[in-house]
Amino acid sequence: MSDLLQRLRDRGWRLTAQRRVIAEVLDGEHVHFTADEVHALAAERLPEISRASVYNTLGELVALGEVLEVTTDGRAKRYDPNAHHPHQHLICSGCGTMRDVRITADPLAALPAGERFGFAVSEAHVTYYGRCPDCAAATAVAGG
Repeated sequence: MSDLLQRLRDRGWRLTAQRRVIAEVLDGEHVHFTADEVHALAAERLPEISRASVYNTLGELVALGEVLEVTTDGRAKRYDPNAHHPHQHLICSGCGTMRDVRITADPLAALPAGERFGFAVSEAHVTYYGRCPDCAAATAVAGG
């Protein structure tokens, strides 16, 4: 059973066939699907699943704190089931591929006291950008 499914069961969340399929689609590391991608993958397993069910379920999962909603660079929202493990994101500036990264440095400590402007800083989100191996290779081939 997936980590997300187990967490939902532990919460007593009613797992309908639609909710179960959506949770199964969101299972795994480095999962950052858009709602449309979740719908397409869920429909492969449960053809009658509606787009509305996917959107509603994703909204519920975000509200429960079981899935993170990640938005970067004006691209479509992505849904990350890795909600209970502190991490940052590494994003390809070419294709948008997103990976979870766990940094050992405390991002809060990286902000000097003089740059906090009196704020009591409680959390920080750091996003790293670069080129994935496929985009880097395509750029190298196109350039040379």
